[in-house]
Amino acid sequence: MLTASYATAYHAPVLSHAVLNYLITDMDGLYVDATAGGGGHVAALLSGLSSNGKVIAVDRDPSAIHAVRSRFPEAVHQKQLMTLRGAFGRLQTLIREYLPVTGLLLDLGVSSHQLDAGERGFSHRSSAPLDMRMDPDSPTTAADIVNGYAEKDLVRLLRRYGEEPHARKICQSIMEHRPVETTMDLATIIRRAVPTKMESRAVARTFQALRIAVNQELDELAQILESSPQIVSEGGRMVIISYHSLEDRMAKRMIRNGALHGDAQRDVYGNRLVPWKPLTRRPVMPDQVEVKANPRSRSARLRVASRTSVSANHSH
Repeated sequence: MLTASYATAYHAPVLSHAVLNYLITDMDGLYVDATAGGGGHVAALLSGLSSNGKVIAVDRDPSAIHAVRSRFPEAVHQKQLMTLRGAFGRLQTLIREYLPVTGLLLDLGVSSHQLDAGERGFSHRSSAPLDMRMDPDSPTTAADIVNGYAEKDLVRLLRRYGEEPHARKICQSIMEHRPVETTMDLATIIRRAVPTKMESRAVARTFQALRIAVNQELDELAQILESSPQIVSEGGRMVIISYHSLEDRMAKRMIRNGALHGDAQRDVYGNRLVPWKPLTRRPVMPDQVEVKANPRSRSARLRVASRTSVSANHSH
């Protein structure tokens, strides 16, 4: 199993074979991993490129950037690997001088390292402050939301970002126990508010909803998807790995319609004018071997699109 060779204690990259097979169209090209994490996919990309090929690794988490730089000192020194800190929603601005690129990879969600670093507050498996910020400099923490939002706004957030059926009960329970200080406290409150068989799902969905809100993940995703036609050159590719239906729906819609809202533009003959052409009819999913090696990959869905000749501004 190839994937294992790209994994580190920091992060196990998901579907790395598929990423390599689909993303690399030119071994001398320039590829962007907009969610570098611990550099697992960066390692895969570097192994699949020639010495002329280049990778730009982007992440908003400074510890991710540090991990990538210290893992590939040689590639950094040779200028085969460049690292940039920033949120991927602003990618077009961040990499302006390198545009357009040959391929773009978005591995969404939270990295294994962020989940495992208990003090970051992403996981309920260890007791930590309710933080959940991917960028430690951003202003809002999960505690601010849990303890500061009005009940109706909290309910809306859990329903929208967590698709949580027991949102109202959970939020009523949160209101009664404020201030909620730690991840463990929050998990306990959630478990008590829902039927026993729903406990672990409800905790996972609530934590997901808070994480998405704290990091404005769907807004960031909308920004990068809308700017993706300007980022990738014609014939180049975009690979998106998502972990829940909200992200996957957005990726699918952008690839199919060239926009997140409304239908695709059409020419006078009724042909769809879209900047992306899907290369996978169904999303690619990890096999049992990978899921066994990395249980967190279970929910991964990978979609691939090729950049068509339709001009980017046509797509808006």
